[in-house]
Amino acid sequence: MKDFKIYITIASLLLIGYVVAQYNKPKPVNWQSTLYYKDKIPFGTYLLYDRLKDIYPGAGLTRTNKSAYNVFHGDSLQQGNYIIIAKSITLNKFDFEAMVKYIKAGNSVFMSAFEWRGFITDTLKIETRAEYAAKNVSINFTNPQLKAPSNYVFKRDIANQYFSELDTAKATVIGKNYADHCTFLSYKFGKGTLYLCATPDVFTNYSLLTPQGSEYVAKALSYLPKAPYVYWDQYQNGDIPEDISPLRVFFGNPALQWAYYLSLGSILIFVFYEMKRRQRVIPVIEPLPNSTLDFVTVVGQVYYEKRNNANIAHKKVIYLLEHIREQYRLKTSKLDQEFVNILAQKTGIDEGFASSLISAVNFASTHQQITDMELIQLNKLIEKFYSQTGYNGK
Repeated sequence: MKDFKIYITIASLLLIGYVVAQYNKPKPVNWQSTLYYKDKIPFGTYLLYDRLKDIYPGAGLTRTNKSAYNVFHGDSLQQGNYIIIAKSITLNKFDFEAMVKYIKAGNSVFMSAFEWRGFITDTLKIETRAEYAAKNVSINFTNPQLKAPSNYVFKRDIANQYFSELDTAKATVIGKNYADHCTFLSYKFGKGTLYLCATPDVFTNYSLLTPQGSEYVAKALSYLPKAPYVYWDQYQNGDIPEDISPLRVFFGNPALQWAYYLSLGSILIFVFYEMKRRQRVIPVIEPLPNSTLDFVTVVGQVYYEKRNNANIAHKKVIYLLEHIREQYRLKTSKLDQEFVNILAQKTGIDEGFASSLISAVNFASTHQQITDMELIQLNKLIEKFYSQTGYNGK
């Protein structure tokens, strides 16, 4: 018990020390681009989602986590603006047609992504690339009323994406970069408009915390008209519902996560250690004696002491002939040369050996007195027959 207390004390002190050190260690900045509306990391969209109520005052804000077809084709979607900011956007034919129908009814859809896939790319004939020739690419609007005197410059190459291919007969260019490449497009469908932006990172927390970033985003979203509802799409970005597990607190903090793993590992080590130390001695259980073998030994001893060789020979002959009848379907009423030939053919044994075996069988069957040597010879022939024919006596 004393060793146990020492073990627990040392493990507890090490665990507490590790948790304190990890908790006080500066957390590294996560520069991964998630575009998730709850992420407060540089490239999350927490600020944009939180400030939508300022950009569209009085509008109801609703998140959707369904495919484009299910959202636009359903009856739950009201008149309003639909916003999609994702790493990649994939729309098939049914998604696109349902979206266009929603836009034609007088609504607006704003989409921004690094990559575009599916039917939308074939229909609108769009492709995207990135500017690699320059660092910190600058962008601006083409509308004189929104165009800034100098381009908006963004660090960390967050504005490098642009549309390398587009259908100029359908698209209206409303934004370009320093190289005159298109970054912001609009498409008119009926009473509404579809907006496509190639720089989704511009709408993240990192950008909105800068004066040029907040100004550019406000102007970009000002293209969307006032509407009673604003919808934020989670489906295209692969956002999943919040984890409601009680362990989310541990797994949401790296220090607590490792503390949890260390605690679990320590408990397992202790359990295995105690199992090894305190396991009871397993008693040795003697196997049950083979009573069948003892019975055969006793019976054999009785026959041997009485010297009843003929009885033993007759029983071995009866057992052999019974085996031949069942195994090879041969009649044993007449053990002549014809039987010898058939037995040799059926079993595959040598004809001479078959003749010797049957002669010994006939001899044992017709004599009332059998010597030890004659019994031994008969037994050897029978055992050899069993061995050559693959019979193990079971």
